[in-house]
Amino acid sequence: MIELFHHALRLHADPSRVVVRPFHLAWAGNGGSRTERLVSEVMGLDSAATRAELEIVLKDFEARHWQTRRVFMTRYDEIEEMLGLDGSEIGDEKRQLIGAYFCHEYSYAAAALMNPSAVPHFDQSGMPEGSLRILMSLRAVGEGHISSVAFREGIITDRNELKLAPEPPFATATDAVGQDEEELPEGPITVYRHRDSTLSGTVIFPITAAQSKGLEDLRLVKFTHDDGSDEWLGTYTAYNGSSIQSELLRTRDFRAFDLVPMTGPASRNKGMALFPRKIGGQYMMMGRQDGENLFLLKSDTLTHWEEGDKLLTPFYPWELVQIGNCGPPIELDEGWLMLTHGVGAMRKYSIGAVLLDKEDPSKVLGRTREPILAAAHEDREGYVPNVVYSCGAIRHGDQLFVPYGVADSSVAFAFIEIKSLLAAM
Repeated sequence: MIELFHHALRLHADPSRVVVRPFHLAWAGNGGSRTERLVSEVMGLDSAATRAELEIVLKDFEARHWQTRRVFMTRYDEIEEMLGLDGSEIGDEKRQLIGAYFCHEYSYAAAALMNPSAVPHFDQSGMPEGSLRILMSLRAVGEGHISSVAFREGIITDRNELKLAPEPPFATATDAVGQDEEELPEGPITVYRHRDSTLSGTVIFPITAAQSKGLEDLRLVKFTHDDGSDEWLGTYTAYNGSSIQSELLRTRDFRAFDLVPMTGPASRNKGMALFPRKIGGQYMMMGRQDGENLFLLKSDTLTHWEEGDKLLTPFYPWELVQIGNCGPPIELDEGWLMLTHGVGAMRKYSIGAVLLDKEDPSKVLGRTREPILAAAHEDREGYVPNVVYSCGAIRHGDQLFVPYGVADSSVAFAFIEIKSLLAAM
């Protein structure tokens, strides 16, 4: 019997979590002329009118956001550079007001919080024996059903304890240096966490045309390169409202994040999960290339992926509709442990596991006959009922820490004894 412990903590969507984001008039159409007209109108206000309007803005928003005036000034600097303005004679109040007109408030987790992944934190200093500092990514869904990436930091122990670092009162969005105001950017882009913001208060929003409607289901993994260096990589789905594209997040310090589109036929699908190191000199991923089965993908680069070989097909009743991965495979002495999701009758989701050969992951050594986790009781209710889903678990000692989404609405946590899980295969 699988030994599983459900932690009492549950994370929920929170409409009060808001950030100030740049408002790009150009992206709404007629950008250049509208931007110039708006700046001209504000420049034409006298000092009293400028001060009065800025006081209204600050009264409404300053208590809700971190360093609001600095955000407005930063946004003004971007507009000044875009229009080629000479701001040497423009006072701070007018600059702040112009910046405010090119910002908007966004509730990034108003609709749902779901589909987490977990990795070891990049800073393990001060950890007592038996404890591990962790970092989680979460899919936050806000206005317009647009998905972004949020983070939470915490500590797990060998006694099945979980302690999350508190969220700061204010959240901040990552930003791209030199972003074009005239059109949505294309291709690879680098975004930066604000220098004074904690990671638990940082949100990565869609920024390119391919991502415009969402960054979905980040599967983070701590990847060890051949030279022994570590890099945190994450595959995610970029969605533009009509088509999807798999992309790769890359970071070594969680200050700068490279968002890189992947190429090749496999990248046109979602749900790709990267192994945490090369195997036999190649990068490997798990993916669901046909919407039904699991495939093993191999590549000589991290960003180009051809079609792979079919590895697993639906077999048990709880997964007959489709199967997929629940995050990157986890290396054990016994082999590669990979959590899976299966969809059964009434589109009910369950989580299972498989064990793959360590030297040749195309060999399946074991597979759970029954689900490890399944939607039940109150876990069935939510934005999308009857769903449990994870984008990545983490090994800690002889336990598996599994954060998972519930009904596409909240996030729950479980600890699973690895020995009992392997025995169930």
